Amino acid sequence: MGAAASVILIAGPTASGKSALALWLAERIGGEIVNADALQLYRDLRVLSARPSPEEEARLPHHLFGVADAADGWSVGRWTRAAGPVLAQVAARGRTAVVVGGTGLYFRALTQGLAEVPETPLAHAQALAALGEPALRLRLERLDPEAAARIFPGDLQRLARALAVAETTGRPLSAWQADTRPMLAPDAWRGVVLEPPRAALYARCDARLTAMVAAGALEEAAALMARGLSPALPAMKAVGLRELAAHVAGEASLEEALAAAQQATRRYAKRQLTWFRNQTPDWPRVGAVDPEGQQRQFLALFADLTATGGRVI
Repeated sequence: MGAAASVILIAGPTASGKSALALWLAERIGGEIVNADALQLYRDLRVLSARPSPEEEARLPHHLFGVADAADGWSVGRWTRAAGPVLAQVAARGRTAVVVGGTGLYFRALTQGLAEVPETPLAHAQALAALGEPALRLRLERLDPEAAARIFPGDLQRLARALAVAETTGRPLSAWQADTRPMLAPDAWRGVVLEPPRAALYARCDARLTAMVAAGALEEAAALMARGLSPALPAMKAVGLRELAAHVAGEASLEEALAAAQQATRRYAKRQLTWFRNQTPDWPRVGAVDPEGQQRQFLALFADLTATGGRVI
């Protein structure tokens, strides 16, 4: 995608105000919103993933929200295959794509590329791991010396994974990982990370969980758990789902379940903050908490966007 097709990336932790900022910006510059949150993909998780409301989605085009069933696990690779055509279509309409979400690997795929390594049989990797580290490392050094040098001592799982890839695909894992290119050209996008003060963010997390319960999160959790889906599916790992489901099952009081879900959400937000701090250190930051403050800071950082109709200059 060339520089003529502008893409604005809005990333950040849960409850930081990303969706509201994206909607404000897209309306201001005539853009379309593209989801980059792994949980907002699932139609079963409108409340628990804090998806935009039907009224918000009706205000302008929203893409890749609620497009998957909880039984259908999406990978990063699948999201990139879906997002690529969407971004191309938005560009063909001469509009700006505002990509918003909290899934760091989606943004990495867009801006740096992400290797989609073929899956290998689990049994094969397990059999390799049983050989022990010295034998594993020796075999890996012959097939993929770069990967062997990169994997720390004691990391048996990664050693087995790298060797399994080399043996089953006939190609070293390091070669798969090197064969990547970003989805977006360097001059075709600009990004910002919302990074509110931690205490304020945690307070927002707590308040949002309370609002979610009032908005039907318990009913959503009950409906999802009733399907008997594998707990390994991405949708079943939604933050707060396990804790609220415990109340639905009579295993915890509502007060206990809500407190546990709030704690899980705060921990998740902390992990996201750390990821974006480490992985996107050169992206500008918006540190305000309130929507008006975020809008003012965004405009100060990207004042040229409204002057150019959202085009990257």
